[in-house]
Amino acid sequence: MKIVVAVLLLLSMFASCTSKKAGEEGARQHATDTRVLEELQGVWLDDNTEAPLFKIEGDSIYYAGQNNVPQQFALFNDTLFIYGVQTVCYPVRRRTEHSIHFATPQGDLVSLHKSEVDSVYVDSQQEIHQPVQEVIQKDSVIEFKGERYRGYAYINPTGIKVIRPGISEEGLSVDNVFYDNVIHICVYQGTRRLYSKDIKRPMFAGLVPDDFLNNSILSDMNFIGVDADGYVFEATLCMPDGPTCYNIRLFVDLDGNLTFKLCQ
Repeated sequence: MKIVVAVLLLLSMFASCTSKKAGEEGARQHATDTRVLEELQGVWLDDNTEAPLFKIEGDSIYYAGQNNVPQQFALFNDTLFIYGVQTVCYPVRRRTEHSIHFATPQGDLVSLHKSEVDSVYVDSQQEIHQPVQEVIQKDSVIEFKGERYRGYAYINPTGIKVIRPGISEEGLSVDNVFYDNVIHICVYQGTRRLYSKDIKRPMFAGLVPDDFLNNSILSDMNFIGVDADGYVFEATLCMPDGPTCYNIRLFVDLDGNLTFKLCQ
C-alpha cells in the first residue's frame, strides 16, 4: 500500500510540474542558489557510458544532440526544473559538487558526473542549422476533354522552425527542431500558365486543430485532378516526428479562386 501511495505521489508531482509555462517565467519562480549554480557549470557525463549529455552554461542547458534546442533550467528544493515547450521537473536523489542523480518522468534514474575538462565537448555556441535540402519538383499530366494539363508542385525547404518536445535515450525531455516547407503549385496547358501560387502551412487554419497545425509541417503536395470547375491538388500536413497526418484538397476554380476541404 505504501509503495502504491508513493508511486501515485510521484506521478502527481510530475503531472503538476509538466506545463506549457516556460523560460523566464519559470526561472523567476524557481531561482537557483548562486553557489549551486556555480557548481553546476560545465559538461556533464553519463556515469555508465562516459558520454556527454549536456553542458550547463549560465542558467541554460545545451544538449549534445545537434538538433536539440538549449533550455533554461533551475534547481530548487531538490528538484531540477527544465523549461522548454513544456516545463518538466526531475526529483534530485543526490547531488554533490561533481555529481548529480535524478529521476525521470518514466521512473529511470539518471546518474551524471562533471567532466574534469571541456575537451569532452558540448558546443554551447553552436547554432542549429537547417539541413541542406534541395527543392523537390513533382509533376503530373492529366487529360480532360482531349486537352493535356500539367500540374507542378515545388517543395521548397525554409528556415521556418517547428519545435517539438521529445524524449532522449536517457529519458530527458528535449526540444527537437524541424523545418517547414513552402510549396509552390502551378498548372500549365502547353506553354500557357493557368495558375500559380505559394502554399504555406498557416493557410490551413480552421481546417485542422490549432495545436496540430502549430506543430506540423507542410510535407507533400500532388496534382490529382482537372474537371469543368478547375484544378485539384492534395496537400499533406504531418507531425515531423510521428505518423499523424491530415490530407487537404485544394480546389482552384477557373477564375483562380482557391478553396480548401479536409479529406475524410
